Amino acid sequence: MRPIRPTLAAASMAAVLALAATACGPSEDNAGDKPSAPASQSANDKITIPDDLKDRLKERGIDLDKWKNGEWKNWDKDKWLREAQDFVNPIIEDLWDPDRMRDAEKPPEKPVDNDISGDDGVTDPTPAPVDAQAVKAPYHANAAEAGKVFFDGPQGSMVCSATVVKDPANPGKSNMVWTAGHCVHAGKSGGWYRNIAFVPSYNNGAKETSELEKAPKEEIAPYGVWWGDWAQTSDQWISQGAATGGQGAAYDFAVIHVTPEKGSTGKSLEETVGTALPVDFDAPAVPKIQNMTATGYPAAPPYDGQKLFQCADKPGRLSLKAEEPTMYRIGCTMTGGSSGGGWVAQGQDGKPALVSNTSIGPVTAGWLAGPRLGKEAEGVYTAVSKKFSGQ
Repeated sequence: MRPIRPTLAAASMAAVLALAATACGPSEDNAGDKPSAPASQSANDKITIPDDLKDRLKERGIDLDKWKNGEWKNWDKDKWLREAQDFVNPIIEDLWDPDRMRDAEKPPEKPVDNDISGDDGVTDPTPAPVDAQAVKAPYHANAAEAGKVFFDGPQGSMVCSATVVKDPANPGKSNMVWTAGHCVHAGKSGGWYRNIAFVPSYNNGAKETSELEKAPKEEIAPYGVWWGDWAQTSDQWISQGAATGGQGAAYDFAVIHVTPEKGSTGKSLEETVGTALPVDFDAPAVPKIQNMTATGYPAAPPYDGQKLFQCADKPGRLSLKAEEPTMYRIGCTMTGGSSGGGWVAQGQDGKPALVSNTSIGPVTAGWLAGPRLGKEAEGVYTAVSKKFSGQ
């Protein structure tokens, strides 16, 4: 199955294992040819980049002034930043306009065999397909924590799904989003994706694609566009993640810290959308979980990426490699584009918590698998929280 990434994309930073159906981007003629406004991370066009990163960028021959004016389209291997500490994502205001968001729907290929099973680990029988159900509009009233991730890669603009999660360092004021590693980083064959942005409650009114063609940005992105000012994924995803098969899938998770495109409004993402989910890094073993719900914006046929769907099922186990953590697996017909979407189950305290995210699935879209979140995932989460502590 292919990863469900950005339409399918660090503790170490880095890793994205996507479901084929989930990934990405529009057609080649939509891969960023539109004129872009100046980059900025605040209303006064100031780009805040750490001095050490500026030095590394300079060593790579990257000029940030040129970057915001189109140099980001250069995917030369020597300029495709790869290392965990090299993440850089200057805001380019209005780059993600309604047309570009609507058209970013072509999922990257990451096929996984339908009958995939583990080597020596525990793998339960393939689950029966569960038809994805449309989330009732407005999405903000029924899944306010869910949203869509947009980003650019060598193949064009891509999409994934994501979830607003709590920030232990900033209670009630989180700017953290959970997604798949393959939605932010290309894995062993590439580096960090670019122009990564999160749109909570994308197409909140569940409008048809034909209606969206004339819809103003305020209807498509009612809670704003939030750019990633930092992202981390697992070292395993960065070193092992691949565009085909299940390589790196057990570590295919990522955390994005975001900031509003138009500058600070005085409210965090959590305050703006009104909610954020806790993350459970010690979720019960599969036999003890009665139900998991996966949420996302599937973009590969028969879906078009414009509407939010959910699948609920009792999970089973999927082992890709005996030496790696066993993954959760549920029956679900969602396709690429749903990658990165949150999986919610009852936490240790009896309340809903994020326990996984969509990573891979078969080309035939009968099931989805997601990583079980443990110490590596908690390390990524904690590192991002501490980096922005008190901010």
